[in-house]
Amino acid sequence: MDPLIVARWQFGITTVYHFLFVPLTIGLALFVAFLETLYVRTKDPKYLRATKFWGKLFLINFAVGIVTGIVQEFQFGMNWSSYSRYVGDIFGTPLALEGLLAFFLESTFIGLWIFGWKRLSPRQHLLTAWMVSIGTIISAFWILAANAWMHNPVGYTINTETGRAELVSFLDVLANPVAWAHFFHTILAAVLTAAILVLAVSSWHLLRRNQESVFRASAALASVVTLVTALGVVVSGHIQGQITAEKQPMKLAATEALWETEQPAAFSLIAIIDEQGGRNSFDIKVPRLLSFLATSSFDAEVRGINDIQAEYQELYADRYGEDADYIPPVTVVYWSFRLMVAAGTALVAIGALGTYLSWRRRLGEVRWFHRIALWSVGLPVVANLLGWIVTEIGRQPWAVQGLLRVEESVSPSVSGATMFMTLLGFTVLYGALAVVDVYLVSRYARAGAAEETTPDEVGAALAY
Repeated sequence: MDPLIVARWQFGITTVYHFLFVPLTIGLALFVAFLETLYVRTKDPKYLRATKFWGKLFLINFAVGIVTGIVQEFQFGMNWSSYSRYVGDIFGTPLALEGLLAFFLESTFIGLWIFGWKRLSPRQHLLTAWMVSIGTIISAFWILAANAWMHNPVGYTINTETGRAELVSFLDVLANPVAWAHFFHTILAAVLTAAILVLAVSSWHLLRRNQESVFRASAALASVVTLVTALGVVVSGHIQGQITAEKQPMKLAATEALWETEQPAAFSLIAIIDEQGGRNSFDIKVPRLLSFLATSSFDAEVRGINDIQAEYQELYADRYGEDADYIPPVTVVYWSFRLMVAAGTALVAIGALGTYLSWRRRLGEVRWFHRIALWSVGLPVVANLLGWIVTEIGRQPWAVQGLLRVEESVSPSVSGATMFMTLLGFTVLYGALAVVDVYLVSRYARAGAAEETTPDEVGAALAY
């Protein structure tokens, strides 16, 4: 077994699985904090019941997300030791800060939130909810800052004696434009994911006329948040695409299956891609649109895959040879991006419709909308995973753009058979966790909001 192939499969599976829970955790934490704010301001019991209900679903996903995230980080030392040795001085800094600052912040205030209902004043307890939400957002930033450095390495120098990349400017790492583009796009997508879950579960109860006051309020809030964040994801994704065009032109060209440089460049709607021949055998295009999306100019040049490949072969000939391949899997990246956009467009439409019905005070009456909302629960999950596929597969064959290829990153002393055994173990473990998570989320989601109407009663229910 090729250790590189097995290591990539293992990391890909664990990363995709972990990212099922990350957006929900970030988004639900914000929802819980906002709903508790409404309760503290209005003293309306429905907001307290909603806070408790969505808080339970948040805690379930938070617990599973921790387990899967820890396993993912261990792989940097186990399967990718060459990578960790090369960039550990830089990559490890934001990850360490994530653990020491953000994760401890989340964990501490989650405990206070669960057990503090009887011991803290309403405003003090509300503060713990907001600190949990802020902690999840800070945690996301540190992780995304580490990831962004792989796409756009900054603030480093190569030590010629050790052959390692070493940190020289932590501020440059923090100011990395790729990090901030990823951060805003990811946070908006996370809140969107939670909003759709809130809307879908609320719709399930509204279709059955269960606890309508609680779930009508939750559905109205989720509809507005869905619309706002879905539009925000579109805008932040556009900004992210323009940064990609500047920093990683090969990824942009692969995303659009643009084989030859064009000025102006057309946007491909549907293409049949011939990767072996380096061309598209069929392509429906919108003239000039790609130039505008990539540069904000309808007349700009956008470089093609073949030209960039030739440039990289010349640039890195001394390190990797004149015939090295720098083209990512174009078909996978191309179609992942388009399916992601299709899912995002559907989410904008659902948010707009839900917001309109809420404005007209008909949200609880239109049953066909709730059926649509119920079946849309998987759309943001699919969009999130496809987005990461575009982001990570699109930068292949680089582990660190322009510095380190993926095949140079794998551990030299770990056999493929050993990795395969751990891959099987993780797959079985994650499968068991998936069953537990789905069971718990489904059970508490179907049960609905508890009837407690005072902070003491809610605190007792959560603590016991």
